[in-house]
Amino acid sequence: MAENSSFPQMPGCTLGGNGVSPGIAIGRAFLLDRAKLKPRGEKIASDQVVLEVERFMLAVASARDELEEIKKKTINSDSSEAVNQHNYIFDVHLLMLKDKMLIENTVTLIREKKINAEWALSLNSEKIIDFFKNMQDAYLRERQSDVAHVSELILRHLSKGEYDSIEKISRGVIIVAHDLSPADTLQLDPGQVKAFVTDLGGRTSHTAIVARSIEIPAVVGAEHATEKINGGDRLIVDGIEGKILVNPSREQLVAYQEKKKQYNTFQAKLLLNRDLPAETTDGFRVALAGNIETPEETESVISHGAANIGLYRTEFLYLNRNTLPSEEEHFLTYKKVIESLPPESAATIRTFDLGADKIAESERFREDSINPALGLRGIRLCLNHLEIFETQIRGILRASHYGKLKIMLPMISGLKEMRQANRIIAESKAALERDGIPFDHEIPVGIMIEVPSAAVISDLLAREADFFSIGTNDLIQYTLALDRSNEHVAYLYEPLHPAILRLLNQIITNARAAEIPVSICGEMAGEPLYTLILLGLGLDKLSMNAISIPHVKQIIRQSTFVAARQMLEKSLEMETAAEVEAFVGKEMSQRFPKTFLMKI
Repeated sequence: MAENSSFPQMPGCTLGGNGVSPGIAIGRAFLLDRAKLKPRGEKIASDQVVLEVERFMLAVASARDELEEIKKKTINSDSSEAVNQHNYIFDVHLLMLKDKMLIENTVTLIREKKINAEWALSLNSEKIIDFFKNMQDAYLRERQSDVAHVSELILRHLSKGEYDSIEKISRGVIIVAHDLSPADTLQLDPGQVKAFVTDLGGRTSHTAIVARSIEIPAVVGAEHATEKINGGDRLIVDGIEGKILVNPSREQLVAYQEKKKQYNTFQAKLLLNRDLPAETTDGFRVALAGNIETPEETESVISHGAANIGLYRTEFLYLNRNTLPSEEEHFLTYKKVIESLPPESAATIRTFDLGADKIAESERFREDSINPALGLRGIRLCLNHLEIFETQIRGILRASHYGKLKIMLPMISGLKEMRQANRIIAESKAALERDGIPFDHEIPVGIMIEVPSAAVISDLLAREADFFSIGTNDLIQYTLALDRSNEHVAYLYEPLHPAILRLLNQIITNARAAEIPVSICGEMAGEPLYTLILLGLGLDKLSMNAISIPHVKQIIRQSTFVAARQMLEKSLEMETAAEVEAFVGKEMSQRFPKTFLMKI
């Protein structure tokens, strides 16, 4: 539904959601009618099965043609580099349109249950989405949205209905939609679209990633926004705090116009420090690195002021496909990552961290587990199925000839696993050497400290690891015995809990004694509120999402290590997470009032 000022305006109100792309936009609402389609469910006669399968496959082909056409338009247009670097998302969705689980299993349901294509597609896609919902990693859990978007695209072609198009959008509007696919987002022109708001979505969805890349303010997960906002309503979208003001008062408009001006000035000043080191005024330097999921994201890391990749999550190579990635595919992917960085930069490749039920050809590795987070996943799965691990290790080693790569092993819980993994790496090196294939013989091999047992024996692990990287997301979850995805206990996720601070201090002390570098690559690293605490711990490196780098760098450059250490020592004396949070929050807001006004 296009912008229409004839709608009665809703009285002023404020809606909340997840601010996934910072910035402030003021404009009129364009209500894009993309509410989730309701597939009709019908039983069909035996003699209709062949025709129904054909109808489904024609819809799949039409969906593929639509994506190919959109992709061609964006490539041939004057799209920004930020848009072009995310064209791989089209390839991901095109691959899903050939995926055995999505396509062939839907056809099987049509044939076996004798039901119409819409019903079969809905049943099958819901099953696949449930797989992703149970994943522990937030980024991978958000891949459920990709399955939903592709399924909805097929469903639209099955229904042959009339739907609103991005092309109908008029200049200078704020899109309000039930959901936006990455393909929709990639077509957005920042000159025509000031911001967008969706009922669904999370911070690590592809739609959110694209929004941050093209720097369009966005609030997702606003639940009932499409029900409470009319086309033509005046909106203020605050992507910093995750707020939507509907038909704001004059006073609110004036206040947000000033906040927008301050934010834009603040951002411009932050980027002036892009090429400067993250060094305190008393000379303590910390390396800032970026976390990525695909090679295309390296450009964003560099443009935001970090030259290194501190964490490359390789899980995406294993998803949305019915075959495992080959050694050559691993090699070419990691080679692309390292060659897209400056000559002296390094990239840390984490070997894949998935459970058996989430990888390609998963039936080969199926395990029944009540709690997959504590089951056969990550390094445990690799050591049970060495062919997967050896293939990835050989690909990393071959790519190491072309730049500085590091291998990082996830989910290490003790010395036995670490020694087994190191033996496989040594055997892979020997095999490559026999074959005359070049690689970096001195490639560093480190581990992620994300399991409490590894933290407790970090002094022993430090003797055999080349480096530590602390994965705070899982370390906090396992230490505090909570499921981050469970809304009933999510409030217990407390990064400043005394137990967490003591564990971090212990790990870093043990790494220092063994003279190995130690970094943090969890979400905690990119939160400005925690920067001085992490600085006081004496970490060598903080690795985070690209957009957080300028904020964290500014805090470091305006601080002293002495002050950070004092803040840490006071925090370590406190007894509860609430005490620490109140103390740290007060200190940081007093020291950096502008940063915390504008924080992500």
